[in-house]
Amino acid sequence: MRQIAVVGAGITGITTAYALSEKGYDVTVIDRQRYAAMETSFANGGQLSASNAEVWNSWATVMKGIKWMLTPDAPLLMNPKPSWHKYSWMAEFLANIPNYKANTIETTRLAISARDYMFDIARREGIDFNHETRGILHIYRDRKAYDAAAQVSKLYAAGGLERRAVTPSEIRAIEPTLHGSYYGGLYTPSDSTGDIHKFTFGLAEVCRARGVRFVNEASVERVTHTGKGPEETGVEIAFTVAPASEDAAPVRETLSFDGVVVCAGIGSRALASGLGDRVNIYPVKGYSITVMLDDEASRNGAPWVSLLDDKTKIVTSRLGKDRFRVAGTAEFNGENRDIRADRIRPLTDWVRKLFPEVSTERCVPWAGLRPMMPDMMPRVAAGAKPGVFYNTGHGHLGWTLSCATAQIIAETVAGAMPVETEAPMLRMAAE
Repeated sequence: MRQIAVVGAGITGITTAYALSEKGYDVTVIDRQRYAAMETSFANGGQLSASNAEVWNSWATVMKGIKWMLTPDAPLLMNPKPSWHKYSWMAEFLANIPNYKANTIETTRLAISARDYMFDIARREGIDFNHETRGILHIYRDRKAYDAAAQVSKLYAAGGLERRAVTPSEIRAIEPTLHGSYYGGLYTPSDSTGDIHKFTFGLAEVCRARGVRFVNEASVERVTHTGKGPEETGVEIAFTVAPASEDAAPVRETLSFDGVVVCAGIGSRALASGLGDRVNIYPVKGYSITVMLDDEASRNGAPWVSLLDDKTKIVTSRLGKDRFRVAGTAEFNGENRDIRADRIRPLTDWVRKLFPEVSTERCVPWAGLRPMMPDMMPRVAAGAKPGVFYNTGHGHLGWTLSCATAQIIAETVAGAMPVETEAPMLRMAAE
């Protein structure tokens, strides 16, 4: 069997491992955390949202970003400290503005196809991930924002997504717990929500039962291509395993494989550089709070329909009867995982204003680094060297797109490195 390594145990890494295992590959997943889905795939907004497939490469986004730069609690925040990576990434971001329409349509198509894969996997493997199929409601506070969103709906329609306009009274009917005054809304009944951590962890256990090997608490230092000819595959992965006890020392190991799929989130850029590829990912921090619905009033006062508030760029998902996830913001601040109080406060304040019956006494804050490409499109392709592949750079849509991109990269691997390498006539003779 072909031996394939998957670097990264987030949602893209685990769905990739599953897709490769289904095709008959001998798969090993290497990750620096003790368990799957402990970083960016731990506590995101929860939305499986084709209705949020619009890429950010537009002059409207740029103008909003400039306006928000000096506002600490703004939806988008950029640390102005000079960084070649950050400013070169932003230059490429601007260069992709002409691709805004085409990339939005393509992302919409990808998001729709991902649904079928994910729902089929969850059904076949019996994975419970607090899946709610009540749709996603976008709410707008003024006509200008609503009209702009209506134009985006045309791009979504070109990608195959149906969403409908709703009046203020229809908004109240769709989600009765929502307080406030709104100009209008757009509702996508085919969208849904779920707990990304529960799905990823559950699928990792399925992979383990299928024979996928996991090397956890292993920090990958480099991936080296070992093929001697221009068409020869082969990689070596050097990593350091965390010590098993306080008295033990870290262990450095190297494993060899026929090929590798890099699904390492923001770490993919450095690994790709060592392999001769350019994968210009930048970490864009997002925050969330998980509100614990400990009393009956909070449980009754929290929404079941998922929301996206256009003005604040805040999204929600209901994770079972006892949890309410609220997430948002985009922070350009390098590889910084600090949880800032001034970025969490707008989330709790938003809950207090729009859902006053919900107690925010017990909230769990979290921050994760979204791996974003300048064109806002995931890198799902073979690398320059044979046996090297990438499935990374999904940005804010990793949860939404992962099951589709996993299938795409598995097909790419199968086309380049078929599982059966033995010549058919030789195999028949041996039999």
